[in-house]
Amino acid sequence: MGIGGYVARSIAKELDNRSREFYEFVMPAIDMVEDGSDLVVTIDLPGFAKKDINLWITGNVLSISAKRGQEEALGTVYYRHRPVRIEKKVLLPISVKEEDKVVGKATYENGVVTLRVPIPKTTNIPVT
Repeated sequence: MGIGGYVARSIAKELDNRSREFYEFVMPAIDMVEDGSDLVVTIDLPGFAKKDINLWITGNVLSISAKRGQEEALGTVYYRHRPVRIEKKVLLPISVKEEDKVVGKATYENGVVTLRVPIPKTTNIPVT
């Protein structure tokens, strides 16, 4: 292989690394909606196993952590465009007090995590 082939592969590998880093930064896609007394958060995590996904809430921040195992390369040159690891923090439109224990429910189906979190009760302040 000539130097041109080596340079082309080096550039392709660097672009692949940058592409993966970009997707790991912007992913996963997340939607939030209030449904009655719950906040429903939908997180797209295709390709990650349920056992490798961790979610937790501190204050008004939802932390998402997911990691997939390495896949076996099928050819001689393997280019990965999907993220291997996701570490993301998302601001929620609700806040949970430190002393409150968040008891939410998360399900995983077809690459989508659906998290239901009870919205903390608020007290109306009378205006006099």
